Amino acid sequence: MATRADAADLLALDRRHVWHPYAALPPADPPYLVDSASGVRLRLADGRDLIDGMSSWWAAVHGYRHPVLDAAVTDQLGRMAHVMFGGLTHEPAVRLARTLVEITPPGLEHVFLCDSGSVSVEVAVKMCLQYHLGRGRPGKRRLATWRGGYHGDTFHPMSVCDPEGGMHHLWRGVLPAQVFVPAPPGGVDTPPDERYLAALVAGIARDADEIAAVIVEPVVQGAGGMRFHHPAYLRALREVTTAHDILLIFDEIATGFGRTGAFFAAEHAGVTPDVLCVGKALTGGYLSLAAALCTPGVAAGIGAGGVLAHGPTFMGNPLACAVANASIGLLRASVVGDGPADDPPSWAVAVRRIEHGLRVGLAPLAGQAGVRDVRVLGAIGVVQLDRPVDLRAATAAAVDAGVWLRPFRDLIYTMPPYVADDDDVARITRAMAAAVAAGTS
Repeated sequence: MATRADAADLLALDRRHVWHPYAALPPADPPYLVDSASGVRLRLADGRDLIDGMSSWWAAVHGYRHPVLDAAVTDQLGRMAHVMFGGLTHEPAVRLARTLVEITPPGLEHVFLCDSGSVSVEVAVKMCLQYHLGRGRPGKRRLATWRGGYHGDTFHPMSVCDPEGGMHHLWRGVLPAQVFVPAPPGGVDTPPDERYLAALVAGIARDADEIAAVIVEPVVQGAGGMRFHHPAYLRALREVTTAHDILLIFDEIATGFGRTGAFFAAEHAGVTPDVLCVGKALTGGYLSLAAALCTPGVAAGIGAGGVLAHGPTFMGNPLACAVANASIGLLRASVVGDGPADDPPSWAVAVRRIEHGLRVGLAPLAGQAGVRDVRVLGAIGVVQLDRPVDLRAATAAAVDAGVWLRPFRDLIYTMPPYVADDDDVARITRAMAAAVAAGTS
């Protein structure tokens, strides 16, 4: 553990040189210095232990220092840490591609491995644009989406984030002008709004000759506002895109691998997109890796126009692929390990248990002064305030309660690691209550 003097020196150097995400220079608030992590806990340099209620931005679903994941990285490191993917291949990548085809919605047969979620969206967009070029439809070059979404911080993904309420409004006029329809009505269990469904279909059909693809986050809009919507709206998108020769992209970077209570959120709607983006929990939070999967039809259209000219340096990194294989193996394993094939997989039991704990723990906040809404889906718990949260006060209150949370805008939320036990979840909800009290005072 770093000494007090070491910690002070590190934080001074951090303030001088390090640019943190979504922060100015120097940052308004100093970061907390993490010394180590194990299980669901972060050990700070000052000796405090915090339950990580964020799963390291929704990725570390197995917590930290998991022996199976550690072993996967160590074993692969003894073979090779990296090799270029152009003209070469290797077992971890091949096995991962096959597994992703097996576990994603049927019909997605081809896998492009890349570095990060935002890059997977870039690849998905490039796939869709080139598909239409290859089929002699160069006029279909715009994207469509609904408001309230978030798809990453690189340029084409920024263009389909919410243009007004999102964090990328500064780039209006620089980014490509895309087609936006209203955000879907909230509530995953709220009956579908027929008027909205009609308006959604009409909005896409109106510009169909220009639209190459529709991209949405299925069921849960993540960093755009942690909003949940009914799966019926996804089925409507599938129907209208198919009818008008438009491709459909599902961005499951945040929702994939069990977070919503289905292994992929597309399963709630029972539809398969033309392109699917995955990332974050793909490696259990160990290394950066993402993928864009597509159907054979998309691949054939792209091939008609030439090669897909995209090749990240660390594409198919063996270390990342090896730990992704191990992480998916843990998720798919039976709860009892050697029980019958119909035993529920470990992720499903864990997510149901966490969902129950979040519902019980957050229920008292509903109707509380300053709280607009409380919502839970799978291993996601959200408290929406009626005003912007006081980030400094809310974060400090959660830390004082022994939990790491990262509120934003008007939201105090959690996505715990799946290995969090009932006591951990209860402590997280108590910390959220403390953060609400501090963030609204």
